Amino acid sequence: MLNVYTPDNEKYNNIDKSKFVLVQAEKEIHDAKFETKAVGFFKDAAMRFIRSKISVVALIGILFILFLAIFGPGMNEYGYNDQNLDYINLPPKIPVLAEYGIFDGGRVLQNRRVDGLDDTSRYPEGCILRVFNEREVKGVKMCDIEVDYYKYAGIPEDVVFWFGSDYLGRDLWTRMWRGARVSLFIAFISVFVNVFIGIVYGAVAGYYGGKTDMIMMRITEIINAMPQLVVVTLFILFFGTGILSIILALVVQNWIGTARMIRAQFYRFKGSEYVLASRTLGVKDRVLIFRHILPNSIGPIITRAMMAIPGAIFTESFLAYIGLGIRAPESSIGVLLSQGQKVMQQYPNQVLFPAIMISILMISFNMLSNGLRDAFDPTQRGA
Repeated sequence: MLNVYTPDNEKYNNIDKSKFVLVQAEKEIHDAKFETKAVGFFKDAAMRFIRSKISVVALIGILFILFLAIFGPGMNEYGYNDQNLDYINLPPKIPVLAEYGIFDGGRVLQNRRVDGLDDTSRYPEGCILRVFNEREVKGVKMCDIEVDYYKYAGIPEDVVFWFGSDYLGRDLWTRMWRGARVSLFIAFISVFVNVFIGIVYGAVAGYYGGKTDMIMMRITEIINAMPQLVVVTLFILFFGTGILSIILALVVQNWIGTARMIRAQFYRFKGSEYVLASRTLGVKDRVLIFRHILPNSIGPIITRAMMAIPGAIFTESFLAYIGLGIRAPESSIGVLLSQGQKVMQQYPNQVLFPAIMISILMISFNMLSNGLRDAFDPTQRGA
């Protein structure tokens, strides 16, 4: 029979209290100690992003271009619209690289008479770099020559154009980085506005669902059914060309993809236990939307924004290429490509550098977005 202590049980009431021992009274009772520091979501994403070398290189390339877009136009004495008709269509000349025969201001002149190369009035001393492709045409010796075009045109030695000059004698280095600044500004602002509208619109549609969601999604389908190129072109023709008009034209339809993505994320998370618990405790819808549910979509939002930036740059360049870009004398990557392709056969450098620039931007942003997509993938956390 089990003896149970009760106040009436004299057997246990007479036990000496000193015989009772408090077990672990002098020892600290605590959970097991973590051997390493806790890793948060963003820190874990950053660690995985750093492991992708190609994404890191893409990020460094983008930051380098951003640096030059901000400070590049001020690295020489030429303004983006300074014109000098004595310096038209000059080839690129970079003093440091010119010593190695790269961008040394040279230009090939074809079909020159060999017996006229000694004429210093036409070919100043030291301007001929090499003579090649000698041939005889109807009894006359002909050749092609490569000249230092700056000496050939009588340009002072202290005048150099790192990326050459255009048909108005404007410095292409200054104009290209000024154009990169404008293109990136248009891209970043338009993407920011698109993401903001898409987040708000998609969050409301996904959170409330039902008739609200049905009506809002039908509106997006109507807007998205219109051909984008036609909408953008008509928008610019109606409001005129300019930075603001291009930004608004890029916002007309491009927010729809973000809105659909956010709507899908809200349908995924709004039935979670923590959301139901917060709603039971009386948390307002606004707080539930933007504080409890939306943070779960921050990874896809960042990834989509990075993927949208090269698309915006390409669209701006395309509009400028077909003559719907920003007004002269302002510059952009698309404006430089549009002007350079007209003289591409005679002066290829005028289209080469803008083409390289937009190619680097497109590739870098796409590689960066791929790295961010993998870094923010919750299924890869801890891998």
